[in-house]
Amino acid sequence: MHAVDDGPLQTQATGETVMRYHLRWKYRDLEGVMALYHPDIQYSDFFQNRVMGLHELREYVRDSMPRNPDEALEHSDRIRLDGDTAFIQYQMTLRGSDGLVSFRSSEAITVRDGLIWRVNEYASLVREQPPSKTSSNLRPAASRLGLSPRQLSFMAEDLQQYFERRQPYLDPELDLQRVAKECGYSRNQISYLLNQVLGQSFYRYVNQARLQHLLAALDKATPPLRVDELAFAAGFNSLSAFYSCFRQHTGQSPKAYVKQISLRARAQDSR
Repeated sequence: MHAVDDGPLQTQATGETVMRYHLRWKYRDLEGVMALYHPDIQYSDFFQNRVMGLHELREYVRDSMPRNPDEALEHSDRIRLDGDTAFIQYQMTLRGSDGLVSFRSSEAITVRDGLIWRVNEYASLVREQPPSKTSSNLRPAASRLGLSPRQLSFMAEDLQQYFERRQPYLDPELDLQRVAKECGYSRNQISYLLNQVLGQSFYRYVNQARLQHLLAALDKATPPLRVDELAFAAGFNSLSAFYSCFRQHTGQSPKAYVKQISLRARAQDSR
């Protein structure tokens, strides 16, 4: 039978244990985190619809830990304590095709005998639409790929950095299989990230990257501006796909956009 502390003392002990847990997690001390789990730990990740015991947690924790010591989650409230349980709320923001995509998460951490005995982690996906649209809460199907919201946020970061540094979109033959392989994930994992989390198809994601490349090239180019040539150089393999992507993103035709650039350049030259 477990002794029951007086409320304030028990709350203080809970806060101290959870703070140690938080700091060991923050500084990527895997062994330190594992040492704080009770032998009968039950970790429930409701996003994955998955319940884990002590023997399953090492890989899960290792793959979810921060990559850098100074990495911080955006906490939406202070840690709240109630007896033997602490409540934590935080948010992870990803860049999507339209506005921002965020995972809003909360954890209820219960302490017993000075160790983490129960963790209930909840996460919901929220898309922050542009002001002209109404934002809505979206709950994707539970991940069957063994990916927590934190792991999905790492994937999104890896994908973004891969596109920025290596510019694979310049290859008009780029496909999902190659992207997955070069990012170090499976095809199904990247597909799930794009479709269920970022809310866009692979080709939409790639064409958005191509368009950003082209717009940057237009800003540096000198007249006469050959938009079609720049489109093919950016990786577009058809003009119809380019025109559709361009108008959707800028609200203008390429011709109107180039005319605007030319007028702006002439105005600056006349000063």
